[in-house]
Amino acid sequence: MTIDRIVLAFAGVMILATLTAHVLLDQRWPLYLTAFVGLNMTQAAFTGFCPLAMVLKKLGAKPGCAFS
Repeated sequence: MTIDRIVLAFAGVMILATLTAHVLLDQRWPLYLTAFVGLNMTQAAFTGFCPLAMVLKKLGAKPGCAFS
């Protein structure tokens, strides 16, 4: 699995987890994390800077075409 796919999977899991927490737990705080994930994905699309991709690269995951 490439870094690109891992980043997309991680973002999807985080969004689903925070929306689940929003429904089952508190009505406010998970939405802040969802907004952070969305903003980070947007800025990564324009700048190519993604902290998770940098960590995965150091851990030895093979790069894809987006975060090479």
